[in-house]
Amino acid sequence: MGTTVTGDRRVSVLLSEAGTTYAEEAGIRLADTPAPLWQLLVLSNLAATRIKASIAVHAARELFDAGGRTPTGMAELTWRQRVEALGRAHYVRYDEGTATRLGACADLVRERYGGDLRRLARDADTQCDRVEELLRAFPGIGPAGARIFCREAQAVWPFLRPTLDGKALDGARRVGLPRTPDALAELVADDDLARLAAALVRVALDKELAERVNAAP
Repeated sequence: MGTTVTGDRRVSVLLSEAGTTYAEEAGIRLADTPAPLWQLLVLSNLAATRIKASIAVHAARELFDAGGRTPTGMAELTWRQRVEALGRAHYVRYDEGTATRLGACADLVRERYGGDLRRLARDADTQCDRVEELLRAFPGIGPAGARIFCREAQAVWPFLRPTLDGKALDGARRVGLPRTPDALAELVADDDLARLAAALVRVALDKELAERVNAAP
């Protein structure tokens, strides 16, 4: 969807300062395979609530460490074990409801897709809008969680590119970059679009980070 544009210092600094994807931060080795895609769904569910991204990432790590790295593993955790994992990450106020929803998500992904979210992509005919629609069937995901999933999943699902939604475009405005997905996609290699999306979201959420990027020579 784009080619690398050399000499664009702003984009280079942006990726250097903020180009770690949220999946990477959560310890997810994202690939087009069942376990990492499930882990991304968990992270997207956690991040979809009104809570700091850093807390959502920490909560994902705690759940994975507790055994929830696969749908079966999550289903085998008791509700109390999920609540305790969320509590260790200070994922408060939403912990009990989220523990219930994650169990329901584990059941749904096994029943509908045999534990493999690649089947969701096939059912969606590799159409981004349809992927988001199917994702919203998972309890707790909603429109925000579906967008988060697609922003990150474009690293391994090329048909989602470029997924640069409103939050990413807010970040682009903040650091003086183009304000349309297609124009932004021209600034990086295809494989860097997920990193660019994450970086733009980070500067949209962090004024000081945006100022550091803007202050670069």
